[in-house]
Amino acid sequence: PSKDVVMVHEPKQKVDLTRYLENQTFRFDYAFDENSTNEMVYRFTAQPLVETIFERGMATCFAYGQTGSGKTHTMGGDFSGKNQDCSKGIYALSARDVFLMLKKPTYKKMDLQVFATFFEIYSGKVFDLLNRKAKLRVLEDGKQQVQVVGLQEREVKCTEDVLKLIEMGNSCRTSGQTSANAHSSRSHAVFQIILRRRGKMHGKFSLIDLAGNERGADTSSADRQTRLEGAEINKSLLALKECIRALGRNKPHTPFRASKLTQVLRDSFIGENSRTCMIATISPGMASCENTLNTLRYANRVKEFGISPSDIPFSQSAGGGGRSELSPSYEVKDLSVDPAAVMEGGHITQLEVLEAQWGVGSSPQRDDLKLLCEQNEEEVSPQLFTFHEVVSQLVEMEEQVLEDHRAVFQESIRWLEDEKVLLEMTEEVDYDVESYATQLEQILDQKIDILTELRDKVKSFRCNLQEEEQASKQITPKRPRAL
Repeated sequence: PSKDVVMVHEPKQKVDLTRYLENQTFRFDYAFDENSTNEMVYRFTAQPLVETIFERGMATCFAYGQTGSGKTHTMGGDFSGKNQDCSKGIYALSARDVFLMLKKPTYKKMDLQVFATFFEIYSGKVFDLLNRKAKLRVLEDGKQQVQVVGLQEREVKCTEDVLKLIEMGNSCRTSGQTSANAHSSRSHAVFQIILRRRGKMHGKFSLIDLAGNERGADTSSADRQTRLEGAEINKSLLALKECIRALGRNKPHTPFRASKLTQVLRDSFIGENSRTCMIATISPGMASCENTLNTLRYANRVKEFGISPSDIPFSQSAGGGGRSELSPSYEVKDLSVDPAAVMEGGHITQLEVLEAQWGVGSSPQRDDLKLLCEQNEEEVSPQLFTFHEVVSQLVEMEEQVLEDHRAVFQESIRWLEDEKVLLEMTEEVDYDVESYATQLEQILDQKIDILTELRDKVKSFRCNLQEEEQASKQITPKRPRAL
C-alpha cells in the first residue's frame, strides 16, 4: 500500500470451513513492486554502500528469499531461458559504480587497484568459482583473521572484465531442479569487489546471492545430502541474522563461527566502518504464502523495526521511489537469551541431556552455535540444535578423513618406490638377505600403523554418519512465531 510497507493477505480457514483472509503488514526501508527494475532496486540498496569501500570500509549486500523469487535475477542479472544477462544485475551495477568512483579526483590520486573474487559455499564447504571449482580451506590465524586459503583474486580494469568473471562463475555454480525453479541455487554465492592500495586492502564489497531459504526446512529429509544441505543453509541463515543484529547493537561478541558463511564474511561484521544491506525477495502467489511470510519475518527480525496499523497510508501506490538515503536508525529490542539462564533452578536442561547423549564436545564453533540457538529458541528446538552440532562434527570429521586419505595415498607412492628398490636388490646374485628382510619389515610395520590409524578414523566417521541419521529422526520442527 505504500513505498515502505508490504502487506500479505494470508488465506485462512475457520473451524466451520469458512475461508477468510488475514492481513499481515511489515515495514521496511523500501518496498518494490513487480514493475521495479534491477536498476531501481540497486539505487536504493547497494549503491549507497559503494562509497563505504572507498572510505576504508566493509560493505555487504545480500539477497534472501525462497527459490524462484528473484534472488539470482536481482544479483546476477536478467534470465532468458538458461542464459543470463549479467550486465543488468547488482554485481555488474556495483562494479560499474566502483570504476566511476575511481575516476573522481579524490580517489584517482590514491592509486587504488580493483580485484574480484567469486566463490560459493555449499554444505559447509567453500569452492572457488574462478578456479575450476577448487575446494578451499577456511582457517583462522593467530590474529583471529579468517583466511580462505588459495582463493583466487583476479585484477579487473573495467566493467567488462567483471562481467566475464561473473559469467565464468555462474556457469559452474551448484544448482538443482525444484518444482519452483529449473535452475534453483543450492549454494550461497559470494562475489567480492576488493580495493587494494600498494597491495594492502583498502575496502571490500561483498555481494551475496543466498540459497533458497525453503531448503533450510529439509533437515528431516530421507536423503542425507539433502539433509546436510538443508542443515547448513538453516544454520548459516540464522547465523547471518544474528551477526547483523550484533553489528547493529555494537555487541562485544558476534557469533560468526557458527557457520562457514559468517566465518568467511567475518571482517564484514566486525569493525566500526561496516555497513550491511538486505534485499528480501518474495513471490506474490498464494502457493508461496508461507515462504513469503517466513522471508518477511526473517527480514523483520534482522532490522527489528515495528509497525502500527495507523502507519499504513492506503492512498499511496506501492513502489520503491521516494527517499534518497537509507534510514539512519532502528528501534532495537533485545531478544537475546542470557547464556547463564540455561540452567533453570539447578536442573539439567533437555539440551544438556541431548549433548551428553551424542558426546558433543566444546569448541569456539560449538559455543557460537549454542549462542545462536539460544537467541532463536522459538525457531530452533533442542533436537534441531543437537542435529546441527552432529552435522558440524560430521563435516569436520569428513575433512580429517579426506586429508589423512590423501596423505596415505602420497605415502603409498613412496612405499612403492622403496619396495621396487628392494625387489631390484633381490635380483642381484649375492644380495644381503638380512638387510632385505629388515627393510621389508620396516615398510610393512609403517604401512600397518598408518593404515590402522586411517581405518580407525574411517570407523569413527561411519559412526558419525549413523549418529547424524539418528539425530535427524529426533528433530521436532518449530514454526516461527507470528509477529
